Amino acid sequence: MSRPTMTRHGWYAAATAALLATAGCSGSISPSGVEVAIRRPPPRRVEVRTTTPGPGYVWIDGHYAWQGGDYVWVGGRWESPPSPRQHWHAGRWVHARGGWYWQEGHWG
Repeated sequence: MSRPTMTRHGWYAAATAALLATAGCSGSISPSGVEVAIRRPPPRRVEVRTTTPGPGYVWIDGHYAWQGGDYVWVGGRWESPPSPRQHWHAGRWVHARGGWYWQEGHWG
């Protein structure tokens, strides 16, 4: 028996509904385990890119993560795409009622 799968659209819709439902919490972790920042993220840092490790690598910009009730910088890095046809879609902070949540970047 195969397990049912969720389409990408269905996954985003379910994740968005879960995030909006938990965005009103005042702590940094909601009951569903989604991190919700209680204030706007700081401006993005300007990073110096290191030398690419090889052809085909893509630079993934750094970002602020919400940890322990404050923002912590996560530095950028080089990554090799899972396949030559995929492109990096950068993560971003999204404002929802009651706070900010991180929408993780992904290959697509």
